[in-house]
Amino acid sequence: MMTIRDDHALAADLATEAGELLLRIRERVGFADPKALKAEGDRGSHVHLMEALARLRPSDSVLSEEATREERLDPRRLRAERVWIVDPLDGTREFSEEGRSDWAVHVALWEGGRLAAGAVALPAQGRTLTTADPPKLPAHHDGRFRIAVSRTRPPEFVQKLAAQAGAVLVPIGSAGAKISAVLTGEVEAYVHAGGQYEWDSAAPVAVALAAGAHASRIDGSELAYNQADPSLPDILVSLPELAASLLAGIRDLHR
Repeated sequence: MMTIRDDHALAADLATEAGELLLRIRERVGFADPKALKAEGDRGSHVHLMEALARLRPSDSVLSEEATREERLDPRRLRAERVWIVDPLDGTREFSEEGRSDWAVHVALWEGGRLAAGAVALPAQGRTLTTADPPKLPAHHDGRFRIAVSRTRPPEFVQKLAAQAGAVLVPIGSAGAKISAVLTGEVEAYVHAGGQYEWDSAAPVAVALAAGAHASRIDGSELAYNQADPSLPDILVSLPELAASLLAGIRDLHR
């Protein structure tokens, strides 16, 4: 019988190992051909995670960003009690840019209707955030705070929200890196709307919830995973003391 701790440790080990593999791929392939580097990274990390889960958790289902459409739509996943939700390389753009460290590997376990374990490896930063040992949330003091946003397409309403709340926008690469930044004190919140999937947030949300952070849809409803449609287009992750005011501000802007 596996223990909860086993799943936490496995998520952390797999994310870390895949991250180490990606660093080796980065070094071997180089940055001259970003398209080739992205493809090699996506493929190499996906194969590593799928083979490891097939060996170590053969009875569990897996939902991966790099799976085929048919694999994602496999109805057996929806009947499964345990589903690993993985993003083998979160932030391919940043992975392919020399010197950038804001990309990640996500490994999460959904079990019995909820996220049960998860880990986010930040390989170029040399760390893995995990539900096995959740990070201690930084304290927030009243006053100006920071919101992580997309480097390339920050939602217009988030820009308005920041202006309304007197917050500073901080561009960061991948979704995992943004949520991790909330947990490590680089920012106090992450707000996004406009296109994500379950694998973009499952692992970092698992760690955020284990650490005591707030995580929800931008209307305040619960983030639901292992759904027939894996689209999960919006999210708010923040220090708990900021959640109510951010949700109220978002509601005001959407009226």
